[in-house]
Amino acid sequence: MSVAEYLERLSPGRRPELPRNTVGTIRFDVRQEGRTEHWRLAVRDQRIEVTRSADEADLVVRADREVFDRLAGGRRHPVQALLRNELTVRGDMRLFMTLRRIFPGPPGARHPREVTGGTGAGR
Repeated sequence: MSVAEYLERLSPGRRPELPRNTVGTIRFDVRQEGRTEHWRLAVRDQRIEVTRSADEADLVVRADREVFDRLAGGRRHPVQALLRNELTVRGDMRLFMTLRRIFPGPPGARHPREVTGGTGAGR
């Protein structure tokens, strides 16, 4: 799935995986073949509103489309991409950390609570 398909399908409904106090705007600058597409996400009240806009944002994430496609497919974690210099960020890094809750995890991944039965075993 491409990042465009993923963002277009992103539900505007409540997303309980987002922290309640997360508020801000994120812009993705998706580069491909000498041009840039802009996607803007407004996050508030555990909801995400997606528009195509180059307006300023609290966080700007820039990368090639291939990198964004890997994020949208769960094949790359945002922090991994940052550490590998596959993307650049400017702005509020707290919002950057919410990307792991916006993009899907790896295919077949399970939440740690599911593995431990929600008991916190192993701590």
